[in-house]
Amino acid sequence: MTRHLFLDSPYMKSAEGRVLTVSSRGQLTLDQTLFYATSGGQPCDRGEIHWDGGTGRVQDVRKSASGEIAIYLGSSDRLPPPDTTVQQELDWERRHLHMRIHTALHLLSVVIPLPVTGGAITTVKGRLDFDMPEALTDRVEIERRLNGYIEQDLPVSAEKITDEELAANPHLVKTMSVRPPTGAGEVRLIRIGTGGDTVDLQPCGGTHVSSTGEIGRVRFGKIVKKGRRNRRVNIHLV
Repeated sequence: MTRHLFLDSPYMKSAEGRVLTVSSRGQLTLDQTLFYATSGGQPCDRGEIHWDGGTGRVQDVRKSASGEIAIYLGSSDRLPPPDTTVQQELDWERRHLHMRIHTALHLLSVVIPLPVTGGAITTVKGRLDFDMPEALTDRVEIERRLNGYIEQDLPVSAEKITDEELAANPHLVKTMSVRPPTGAGEVRLIRIGTGGDTVDLQPCGGTHVSSTGEIGRVRFGKIVKKGRRNRRVNIHLV
């Protein structure tokens, strides 16, 4: 099974890896990978992989049903054979934008304490869909509170709980459409704040900044009605 470097070391920009498998479609699996696979509304990472005599651009990264991460280099004729040691180089600017926006969306779920029905991230904005039958009447105040949490420069950290602990604390799960993966024995949580000053704690397998101040100021974009009960709230990095 591939080691997921992006979970424990989201600020790592380069790393070696050893090729485990190669497919005729240009897909590689490595013993450890920097590259986040598309999931949970967060797009995959991009970058390059270098080896003796070759270079491939990372076009896509996907996770299989078994949890294995496949890195797609496109239809290049030259691919590194199994057991080759490669150097992974991350498109750090893209990753960091995803980290900033993803963490901001966790805070958005704090200032709008409603069930989340969906979400997505790009390099310039993010959005959450809420089970929100009535329109927001205090948009300016909610945006002010969101930026207030960012300005507090709260620490952001990861921890784990067991499947049983998560089942005993269902309030930790804010998303209605995507359930955290269970069955491996433990679930990763992202905490914003510390101890009694924690403002958010929820399951998440994405990448995040280490403190909220790193997000930078955000502004609300469009709030769009999506059906009878759902509303989509967009935020942008300023």
